[in-house]
Amino acid sequence: MSSEGKLVRAQTRHQLKQDRFRGATIGAAEATVHWSVEHKTKLAIAAIVILVVVAAAIGGWYYLNRQDEKASADLSKAVRTLDTPLRPAGVPAQPDSPSFASAQERATEAHKQFQAIVDKYPHTRSGDVARYFLGLTSAQLGDNATAERELRKVASTHNDDLSALAKFALASVYRNLNRNKEAIDLYKQLMDKPTRTVGKVSAQLELASTYQADGQAAEAKKLYEQVQKENPSSEASQIASAKLQELK
Repeated sequence: MSSEGKLVRAQTRHQLKQDRFRGATIGAAEATVHWSVEHKTKLAIAAIVILVVVAAAIGGWYYLNRQDEKASADLSKAVRTLDTPLRPAGVPAQPDSPSFASAQERATEAHKQFQAIVDKYPHTRSGDVARYFLGLTSAQLGDNATAERELRKVASTHNDDLSALAKFALASVYRNLNRNKEAIDLYKQLMDKPTRTVGKVSAQLELASTYQADGQAAEAKKLYEQVQKENPSSEASQIASAKLQELK
């Protein structure tokens, strides 16, 4: 697992563990956009999380209209597809136990389902969440152009929590494309305006990591020191300390 994957996973576990929606969706972003193949296979989003998604975390989901209820049911199915286990090489599929032969096969099937939701229910909140996952699976399948297009659309929505998740994932797409300046701009936005889904320290650590990868050691050092100061005796502080050692 890459050091970046370990960094974000540890910070997410520490700061976001009390919010199941955040943990699930940011975990999905990690699994499908920026981190190692090993980490991608560890995506785990239970059906109950989808109920949280459609009923609470995005806001205003308590009074869903009939279209959104249908869309949310399809969304639950699509995310369960994305959570379906991978079977070991050489092991045949079992009819009573859904599985996929590879992460790409799984992402391809989930992608089709998310696309269908976006096409059929474009003006629903479930449709917005489906578009977010459509962007994630596009990135996992190597279609960065589609990933950028869909995530940009979600990033422009008026729901701050979902918009922040899309920006967080979009920044990772930009990093994969060596468009670090655009990634840096997004991380700065997230850092200046934290949400329930992407906290300030998560944005700080990713921004520092981007600076470090971009050869801007002084900027990275400044951010890691800021994390230490603002989060004493925390796992985030320990991560920042380790990264500062790398910069020496």
